[in-house]
Amino acid sequence: MGVLPVPAEVRAILLDIEGTTTPIAFVQETLFPYIKDNVKEYLRAHWEEEECQRDVGLLRKQAQEDSSLDGAVPIPLESGSGEEELERVIQAVVDNVHWQMSLDRKTTALKQLQGHMWRAAYATGHVKGEIFEDVVPAIRKWREAGMKVYIYSSGSIEAQKLLFGYSTEGDILELFDGHFDTKIGPKVESESYRKIAASIGCATNNILFLTDVPREATAAEEADTHVAVVIRPGNAGLTDDEKSYYSLISSFTELFLPSST
Repeated sequence: MGVLPVPAEVRAILLDIEGTTTPIAFVQETLFPYIKDNVKEYLRAHWEEEECQRDVGLLRKQAQEDSSLDGAVPIPLESGSGEEELERVIQAVVDNVHWQMSLDRKTTALKQLQGHMWRAAYATGHVKGEIFEDVVPAIRKWREAGMKVYIYSSGSIEAQKLLFGYSTEGDILELFDGHFDTKIGPKVESESYRKIAASIGCATNNILFLTDVPREATAAEEADTHVAVVIRPGNAGLTDDEKSYYSLISSFTELFLPSST
């Protein structure tokens, strides 16, 4: 793929996470299995805490909304204080979480519990955020050249900060000037990129967006944002048309900044 010159008007680089800064396998083979394997133990340990009870309350409300769906798992209320009943309710929460995850649901209730579990896992060293080895040196060079660097991911801002704050490269949060998640809008809608540009105080054509997802790249282009599609191990393959249309890189080191000459 060689060297990709960055347009002279670019002042900020916007990064996707999964498949761009971080292997897809980390999310699929580390983060999600951690939830499945540890949710019961986590609930038992934190059940009496206010945060955990809020999480369970949200899951219970979601379960009520899902009651008409095939295979939906209800979460009963506690009517007493017996150990046996507590175990029954906890098991219902576990079963509900597993059911939602099996369908790749993105409900706020599920995301909130997952985020709190990952926070505990990162803090105790059970999980470290995986970063491709070219990422940190490249970002340092971009910043030295005067670039601003931002993250835009479907994962919550809290989850983003955990991944980069407890990463295989140490705490690298200082490398980023800001974070965006889908609260600003879906990554496949061009308006989201206009909102990001407005938020960071520049024009959309002052931004270069790096992603592994062609639909996101198309949305960003429609907003007049510069785009490069990142090819990483484990990423979904591109069609021949996509390969010929998009600027492609397989490493952040392939970006050439005119300002760095």
